[in-house]
Amino acid sequence: MTINTTYNALFICTGNSARSILAEGILNELGQGRFRAYSAGSHPKGEVHPLALATLERLHMQATGYRSKSWDEFVAPDAPVFDFIFTVCDNAAGEACPLWPGKPVSAHWGVPDPAAVEGTEEQQRKAFFEAAMTLRRRIELFLSLPLQRLDAMSLQRELRDIGKQ
Repeated sequence: MTINTTYNALFICTGNSARSILAEGILNELGQGRFRAYSAGSHPKGEVHPLALATLERLHMQATGYRSKSWDEFVAPDAPVFDFIFTVCDNAAGEACPLWPGKPVSAHWGVPDPAAVEGTEEQQRKAFFEAAMTLRRRIELFLSLPLQRLDAMSLQRELRDIGKQ
């Protein structure tokens, strides 16, 4: 792991409309400039789910400027080099991901898809909020790690363990 003033993290989901967008927003807020978070999808939906944005707003976080995009954008020559790659849905975790330059540490942090919840608007809002709280808890644990003092294997283990919480 290289020592950077700012770490780059990519959150991947299949559709890049809900969970990965939530994670991007939460890490950018809580990372306080130490991290720059991005999100992408293997098969992006083309639009961000309105309840993902409403949830970020409810958490008093930036809720504008997001878009559903392909992970292909992040393998281009001018793309950021990532220190961390997180899959937040089971479909993306099982897909063959692109080769990311820089040997980022990766982990699977699966979260149930709030966009798949059927029911009342309140039930859907609750599902988005619960997904955001799960991601927030994991991101807070991630931010508490002494990144410069952990070797790559220890860091990999810590990130995988966080994904089980």
